[in-house]
Amino acid sequence: MFLPRTVFAAVVAGIVASPAGAVDFGRPATPEEIKAWDIDVRPDGKGLPNGSGTVVRGKAVYEENCAACHGANGQDGIKDRLAGGQGSLASDKPLKTVGSFWPYATTLFDYIHRAMPYQAPGSLEVDDTYAVAAYILRLNGILPADGKLDKQSLPKIKMPNRDGFVPDPEFSPKISGK
Repeated sequence: MFLPRTVFAAVVAGIVASPAGAVDFGRPATPEEIKAWDIDVRPDGKGLPNGSGTVVRGKAVYEENCAACHGANGQDGIKDRLAGGQGSLASDKPLKTVGSFWPYATTLFDYIHRAMPYQAPGSLEVDDTYAVAAYILRLNGILPADGKLDKQSLPKIKMPNRDGFVPDPEFSPKISGK
């Protein structure tokens, strides 16, 4: 859409005429607002909230919120495949799934918690997020059928491809004097 020159000129004049280049958009975030969005989880588990979830509960939550996109068993859905593919990364047809590619189980929790389910991102309760993560790890043979996850156990899971990532020296931090 194009603005008539007079409107465009008025908008530019309004921006230029603002006092001392101040921009009058929004306001500083409050500490409470920042805390509400400070939900990232690191590979070592820092940032994981209190709570827990089981594979059994995860299956029910998955069926209700995830299966429509990812398939009944994390396969054959209309969106990314979540299960299988172990041993395929070095093949002509690598299958990148949670079990074959992801290096950290904490990343799974973080992604589900912030971005899923697709139709309502961030709507799952913490316990249900742990449960879905447990179920997806079960689908990949990483957790037993009676498995349970919480902020202590999740970072301890060694994903099958944990050592499959090699740091690129170009992007590694430079240590002064070396």
